[in-house]
Amino acid sequence: MTSTNNTKKKLIEVAIPLEAINAASAREKSIRHGHPSTLHLWWARRPLAACRAVLFAQLVDDPSSDPGKFPTHEAQEAERKRLFGIIEELVKWENSTNEEVLERARAEIRKSCGGELPPVYDPFSGGGSIPLEAQRLGLPAYGSDLNPVAVMIGKAMIEIPPKFKDKEPVHPGAKERHFYRNAEGLAEDVKYYGEWMREKAWERIGRLYPQVDLPKEYGGGKATVIAWIWARTVPSPDPAFSDVQVPIASSFLLSTKVGKEAWVEPIVDKQAKTISYRIRHGGTKAEIAAAKEGTKAGRGANFRCIMSDTAITPDYVKSNGRAGKMGQTLIAIVAEGNRSRAYVGPTEADERLAFSAKPEWKPETSLPNDPRNFWTVDYGLTTFGDLFTDRQLVALNTFSDLVHEARARIETDALASDQSSDPTPLRDGGNGAKAYAEAVSVYLGMVVNKVADRHTSIATWDSSSTKLQLRNTFARQSIPMTWDFGEGNVFCSSSGAWEPSVNWVSMSVSVLPSLSTGSVVQENAQAQRIAEGKVISSDPPYYDNIGYADLSDFLFVWLRKALRDVYPDLFSLLATPKADELVATPYRHGGREAAESFFLKGMTVAIESMARQSSDVFPATIYYAFKQSEVAQEGISSTGWATFLQAVVEAGYAVVGTWPIRTEMANRMIASGTNALANSVVLVCRKKEATAESVTRAEFIRALKRELPPAISKLQAANIAPADMPQSAIGPGMGVFSRFKAVLESDDSPMSVKTALQLINRELDEYLGGIQGEFDADTRFAITWFEQNGTGKGDYGVADNLARARGISVDSVKHAGIVESAAGKVRILSRDELDDDWDPEDDRHLTVWECLQHLVRQHEKDGISHDTAVLLKKINIHAEAVKDLAYCLYDISANKRKDAKEATAYNALIADWTELTKAAAAIHDTSGDRQIRLDI
Repeated sequence: MTSTNNTKKKLIEVAIPLEAINAASAREKSIRHGHPSTLHLWWARRPLAACRAVLFAQLVDDPSSDPGKFPTHEAQEAERKRLFGIIEELVKWENSTNEEVLERARAEIRKSCGGELPPVYDPFSGGGSIPLEAQRLGLPAYGSDLNPVAVMIGKAMIEIPPKFKDKEPVHPGAKERHFYRNAEGLAEDVKYYGEWMREKAWERIGRLYPQVDLPKEYGGGKATVIAWIWARTVPSPDPAFSDVQVPIASSFLLSTKVGKEAWVEPIVDKQAKTISYRIRHGGTKAEIAAAKEGTKAGRGANFRCIMSDTAITPDYVKSNGRAGKMGQTLIAIVAEGNRSRAYVGPTEADERLAFSAKPEWKPETSLPNDPRNFWTVDYGLTTFGDLFTDRQLVALNTFSDLVHEARARIETDALASDQSSDPTPLRDGGNGAKAYAEAVSVYLGMVVNKVADRHTSIATWDSSSTKLQLRNTFARQSIPMTWDFGEGNVFCSSSGAWEPSVNWVSMSVSVLPSLSTGSVVQENAQAQRIAEGKVISSDPPYYDNIGYADLSDFLFVWLRKALRDVYPDLFSLLATPKADELVATPYRHGGREAAESFFLKGMTVAIESMARQSSDVFPATIYYAFKQSEVAQEGISSTGWATFLQAVVEAGYAVVGTWPIRTEMANRMIASGTNALANSVVLVCRKKEATAESVTRAEFIRALKRELPPAISKLQAANIAPADMPQSAIGPGMGVFSRFKAVLESDDSPMSVKTALQLINRELDEYLGGIQGEFDADTRFAITWFEQNGTGKGDYGVADNLARARGISVDSVKHAGIVESAAGKVRILSRDELDDDWDPEDDRHLTVWECLQHLVRQHEKDGISHDTAVLLKKINIHAEAVKDLAYCLYDISANKRKDAKEATAYNALIADWTELTKAAAAIHDTSGDRQIRLDI
């Protein structure tokens, strides 16, 4: 494998506006309307903003690659700043459909790519974020995945919409608009035929979803049910009541809304051996606290029998579950009241009606024996069908069957609206009436899955005051065991019901870009032949974080029922492929070591296949997701990360950059005490030179000491936030390590990536420590004293020795306004104690420490304000030293003193440094009267 030496360096190999990308990625988590994630469930999707920015920076030349046009450092920085401006606009969610902003980005890509827009390929396309954003940028987009559910998502997002771009809907009756762009017509038909399916479903099974009589306190009358609330039951463990099914409920709360609290009170009649349930409103704090606990008696499956007060142990629950003796009892009904929820007590008739539902089919696919992610198996729920009530199964069967009927109706309507009668199916590239009907039905099949996620016996009722609705089955990347659950009404208007789900899918389809050709196919990444000559940007599975295949069987069984006729090859199997899935799943491989070995070998083959086939002109980008529990224990040399990097290096790539991407802002994570490492890291890779040589450990360390400090200095100059520095520094460090054929230890064995990461981290620590020697003596004293004592008191004698070692006295540090010294004790002044009238231009004993602390105080108070910019302007020649000190104190606060609040202050300042510098540059301090003038 060789790489070309005359390839131009791309922007992503030098610098990217990381803070803007991360801010947009974090904001994207709160966006729902029209976001592609609302089309269909998938796990751990990469933020679209990040994918868009990474692709742009991966394709656009860095100014340093054209010294003729940008001969000086200043010219290159100016051009880089211009490109950053394009990215900063590109990542904003509101610009994702702004053709002016997108076309500006496409023009830059063409300029760097010989007038062409190169094809992009993701061999692990999953939720489809990367191919979708490639298509939004006008790039031919290709994806593949082993998982048929992921392939269907990809087809729905990037393959189907361009086939029917700008077409009017085919449904009869009035249209919603006069002119249709992109997939808007397709989206309107999804909505129309989704509503038709609801009407037909109501005709067939509406009797199972009757209205409920409201009590007088709600005004009486009839109301639509939102959810029936059930509790699981087991026989009482007390022999005297062994014939009584008692509830095992984790909570009896229905609403915690202040002034509208509602909860279930079980009424026990020991003589009659019966338990009934009534709705209570309000209540004392003690009553509500008791209701919150349900019948729980500790963590997990520990309960108490409310008939006899006997303990119900986890083993007892499991044995009854496996013996088929676990039941369910209706404890409450939630209905649509007058501008609020209404809570109604259940009747025997309500329960009888629910049990009268008899499904014709249920999924028999077995749940995996994976106790880490699938908790229901131990309790007797062993198939995917067991996760649903009979009424839920009847509803999902009905809607799945109606997808087929809708498809036939759509084809008839399409022919009547003069669509082509071409009989070629969608899977074979057709775009006539038949293919169009199949296309709309794909989205209707996805609505079925959207409903299924909220309609299982795992979906619980959220009683919190801002929600009061059903939770998702997949609130996390697993299927937990739940003890009480909400059985939703598929015909109501609340979140998760059929009609709202149709609207979500339709809205998502309406904003899909539909620009360039797109293709997503089912393919094993280790054997794919699609990458030839394409730009690689990929989001592979992450070691052992998520068992995609096992989880997606829940979705596969319903897609298969609805869409097997449209894509028979994709749905030819009864479950998703497991054997070749590249995830380190211990239960599947007989233990953690075997799973890790499987993952490393398979991922190496897959990445080697990418590297061998892909374009030499562009770097590859590969995403890696950090699991927070992993990094909290092991930091940046964690096993999963090191294993993944090992696969990349062994595949023949040299890592030339690492950029941390966040969906949580660093300050928020630090402030909450969370490990501040980013959610994921983008690896920037080039093919390793064929002439690469082996070196010794000592030679590698010398190269690291020579090359890493200037690289870190450049990262600091680019204002990479301190929280992101450990992961960003991996890039240049791994660039040194991975350019060699091998780094040999003293016994001639090759150095592992894990060891290399530890050495890189050590050099980063030494660099940050070495910065201290460049500060004034008072600041150096303050750094050491802060590291030892924080803002607490320490002995004067120790301080005196420390000061003397730096050629100063404690009085000098006191005179500088850094410390207080009294009664044999010394302590650093907190920022609240600093002189409000301090002015750096008047200070005759100016220190970097003071400058930073005053700047941080002003920034904490006002953020990026005029006053903060003025202060930075006055600090003037000390600004870079102040920034260096902020990095240094962040490291001490976050990693040594574990002081999250203090670390947050320094990280926030650096995160805003670029904007502050711009604001300061626009200010003129006229030295005579010190009046401030701004450049407008």
